Amino acid sequence: MEHDADAASTTPRDQTDQLPRFAVVDIETSGLSTRRHRILQVAVVTVEHGEVTDEWSSLLKLTWPLQRVGPRRVHGLDRKVLRSAPPRGQVISELLERIDGAVFTAHNVRFDWPFIERAAAKAGIEAVPPRRLCTLQLSRQLDPDRLLSHRLADVCTRYGVTNEHPHDAIYDARATAAILPHLLQAHGVTSAVDLETLYERR
Repeated sequence: MEHDADAASTTPRDQTDQLPRFAVVDIETSGLSTRRHRILQVAVVTVEHGEVTDEWSSLLKLTWPLQRVGPRRVHGLDRKVLRSAPPRGQVISELLERIDGAVFTAHNVRFDWPFIERAAAKAGIEAVPPRRLCTLQLSRQLDPDRLLSHRLADVCTRYGVTNEHPHDAIYDARATAAILPHLLQAHGVTSAVDLETLYERR
């Protein structure tokens, strides 16, 4: 299953002309371990000049028919729909093309990127580490005393962002893209130079 669409703007263009392109990514996985679990669904929302310019999502085909898919109560995905999905290599190749040259952005980059890197390696594809920006860390940095929750759902609530289907990759990516301009504004980011100290270093 794949999805492509255009969407509305998020912030005034005159405030974002100096910012890079953001590839806002979300993945759904069969578990939390990069060694034992796998990506089931991936989505990318592209943000340029404060506007969402593209959306894409895809499921990933199971490696074998009875492969475990993890907590269905969370992601809602089952073996039947995943068996007919595109092969892992095809999906990861397209994902890497879509994020090429952009700032890889996710709500917990330290979870998402290692899964993508490992999936690429298993498919025999080189995944060159991109610049990475984590909205989870951006939110936490605004709360040094850790008085607030920084789960995506709670950050969305604070900024008035509605996520209609949590734990669906495209909806979570849209939600992350929607909170991104709020977090950038809170950090005083108006140009690419301002982002340099905020990128993930690991």
